Amino acid sequence: MTLMPFRLVAYHRVSTARQGRSGLGLAAQEAAIKTLARDRGAEVIGTYTETESGKRSDRPQLLDALQLARLTGATLAIAKLDRLSRNAAFLLTLRDSGVRFIAADMPEANDLTVGIMALVAQQEREAIARRTREALAAAKARGTRLGNPNGAAALRRAGKGNEAILGAVRENADRHAEAIRPLIEELRAGGCTSLRAIADALNARGVMTRRDGRWQVSNVRNLLTRLDV
Repeated sequence: MTLMPFRLVAYHRVSTARQGRSGLGLAAQEAAIKTLARDRGAEVIGTYTETESGKRSDRPQLLDALQLARLTGATLAIAKLDRLSRNAAFLLTLRDSGVRFIAADMPEANDLTVGIMALVAQQEREAIARRTREALAAAKARGTRLGNPNGAAALRRAGKGNEAILGAVRENADRHAEAIRPLIEELRAGGCTSLRAIADALNARGVMTRRDGRWQVSNVRNLLTRLDV
């Protein structure tokens, strides 16, 4: 009797259409799953890439990937489960699918792990939204002009009382930086180490700054500092 080889269905996720076109984060995810397949002696029988925003709850590519895994008895392979830990919809869909899964960065993860992560993700998102609403309401009551084009700098000048808003700004900046981290690692591994070279490479790939602008040396320096690179 010939044993069927260990089979994987690869699932990648990028959060915006621009990231999907530029390959931002995609190459690193593909490499992680290929390494996982090689180390486990597995065959990748299908690959699905989702391009969706954090606000969407539907995951058509994920559902297709789960369906293929379910029909073939394959295991769903994910590159980085930890980066999806705040996406409750994804985690709950994964937990309730009945399909075996493996994450390249957390191979020990199981249904219990994912269930706990989903609950924490839901609670954290609701807490952040509540704190932001309360902070905005308090700032408005004090007469603070909201939507200042100077952003975080204006909030710092406004003084105390805007900590929650500043926290939300910092969190958005951190999230954007983490999304770019795999590409930065890829560029540096390929010998692209100077600030100017990294800026040029990001611009050449169509990757935008958090404010949808072109990369300058100062932007890259700030990004690397935020990533502690």
